[in-house]
Amino acid sequence: MLQQKRFLALDVFRGMTICFMIIVNTSPDGDHTFAPLMHARWHGFTPTDLVFPSFLFAVGNAMSFVMPKWETASTSFVLSKICKRTLLIFLLGYLMYWFPFVRPDEKTGEYFFLPFEKTRVFGVLQRIALAYCFASLMFYFLKFRATVIITAAILILYYPVLYFFGDAPDPFSLQGNAVVKLDLLLVGPNHLYHGSGVPFDPEGFLSTFPAIGNVVAGYWVGKYLQQKGGTYEALTKLMLAGFALLILAHFWNYSFPFNKRLWTSSFVLHTVGLDCLIIAAIVYIADLRQQTSWTPFFQVFGRNPLFIYLLSELLVYVWNTFRLSSGTTVFRWIYDNIFIYATPYVGSLLQAIAYMLLCWAVGYWMDKKKIYVKV
Repeated sequence: MLQQKRFLALDVFRGMTICFMIIVNTSPDGDHTFAPLMHARWHGFTPTDLVFPSFLFAVGNAMSFVMPKWETASTSFVLSKICKRTLLIFLLGYLMYWFPFVRPDEKTGEYFFLPFEKTRVFGVLQRIALAYCFASLMFYFLKFRATVIITAAILILYYPVLYFFGDAPDPFSLQGNAVVKLDLLLVGPNHLYHGSGVPFDPEGFLSTFPAIGNVVAGYWVGKYLQQKGGTYEALTKLMLAGFALLILAHFWNYSFPFNKRLWTSSFVLHTVGLDCLIIAAIVYIADLRQQTSWTPFFQVFGRNPLFIYLLSELLVYVWNTFRLSSGTTVFRWIYDNIFIYATPYVGSLLQAIAYMLLCWAVGYWMDKKKIYVKV
């Protein structure tokens, strides 16, 4: 029963993450979006910045249930599973950013095929794939203590790497940091994200290494709950660990600022601390208090997280790529003709929520049909 409840807590945690991720990713008007629903421009932290690290935390949490099943399997089987899953998730992420493979010309309005030379290599799913790969290999081949030591070393050494390989006087600046320098060497400017005005990928290769810390932390929490059970004592210790990480992150922030785009080590500790508190609260409410009437909504997202996330991204890409005869996109037309009447800011939020509910409806239908897409 406890294991079943922990799976419930994991589904709910993942579901809450996907739900919020869809809302913050699908605002129809960036100029009229409430500040908490936007990422910090550079240094700093907003509730939106917690979404992606929470998904990585959930990946690690799920791995804690899978790893024991691999203990009796052959090494070749395990490596095959890890490699196949890594490659598939990475490829899905790459194709997601390329989709729908055409873009409109801003001057003529005509559509042209987006060549490979202009495609983005790194991204959200790509980071999930790489962080999962590195973490799972450590979990399988090393003892948990060694994995924690290596992860801590990565977080500690990440600061001097950024400091000494970044440009003075500000090695943590947008254009002079070590993350973008390495990405430019690996893939070149045309394969990077350009949404910041310059070639810079917030999911770059170098900044993926500290992100492994979020996966490792999620694994530890999942393993801890399996060993200790959903008791008041276990949740109290988990919450104390979360508070301790928040305090440590707060003081580290003075010298190594919170920065999601660079995925700084202080950002890792801060997000892990918050996730520990959140998942402890979910276990407390759903397990110890047996209050589960609110959980089915989020379970719909949590049971098909990857599929629903891909659906939400691909559909909105189509609606934001192809234009109507008036020259505006479908997604923008819906906002300008329906939701804007609720005032620009509220309308923007309502449209994002409506879009999230549309994705939820698809997930609900899949759940009723017992269709679960696993990678």
